[in-house]
Amino acid sequence: MPNSRPTKTTRKTAKEAVGDPRNSSLYVGSTEKTFQILHAFDHPKRQMPLSEIATLSGLDRSAAQRLVFTLEALGYLRRVHNTRDYALTSKVLQFSYNFLCAHELLHKAAPYLVDLSSTLGETTNLQELDGHEVVYVGRYPGRHLINVDIMVGSRLPAIFTASGTAILSHCSAEEREAAIEATQLRALTPHTVTDKGLLLERMQRAAETGYAIIANETVLGDIAVASAILDEHGHAIAAITIAVPTTRWTKERVEEELAQHVQVVATSISAKKFFS
Repeated sequence: MPNSRPTKTTRKTAKEAVGDPRNSSLYVGSTEKTFQILHAFDHPKRQMPLSEIATLSGLDRSAAQRLVFTLEALGYLRRVHNTRDYALTSKVLQFSYNFLCAHELLHKAAPYLVDLSSTLGETTNLQELDGHEVVYVGRYPGRHLINVDIMVGSRLPAIFTASGTAILSHCSAEEREAAIEATQLRALTPHTVTDKGLLLERMQRAAETGYAIIANETVLGDIAVASAILDEHGHAIAAITIAVPTTRWTKERVEEELAQHVQVVATSISAKKFFS
């Protein structure tokens, strides 16, 4: 006799979905398209007409028009006065504000970084690894700010930075190579190291010394020294950096006078986060 009980149909959740999450029944394509519109403004041109937004977002003009209209109605986009261009509004900053307010590590690291910046008169940063990039989540300018274009939210290829090198120095050989493979090895300055062997060598050197020093590779006139912040399992979750200008510092002097500071502070933040 056949079973009269209804057959239970199961659907895979996003976590259970195999492969591309876009294949999951939980994935909302229209949400992805909305973010494609917002990410069109990642490009250097911050104001643009609908046609350019559609091109940069990879959407057809009709879909882009509907989404732009909706985002404008919600207050996240605005029409630039006397033009046909659109731009982001300050309402977008609410997401950044919410992120920073809820960032436990930033709150515990901030007093150390402020004190370090005040004591040395130099700029200090807190950076996290996001994929193959480092993102600035905290920045405390000293008396001699080097680059005004770098601010909270700025991103740089991890393998070209002191902070990224310091973090990756605590990763496995496979993870280090993956970070290099994921990065376009294109020089950002005439001094950017793009040789895979040399990049791996300095990650290993940072693993041995506990800090990384890089000069002029992402910004000309900049020397940065960084040390990683570790979680309770010894995994690197972020890095602190001191950035100084080449007009007043050399790599040798940075190593002699500043490397110990980033190591001590990184160790203190690691202990405070997990044992206080």
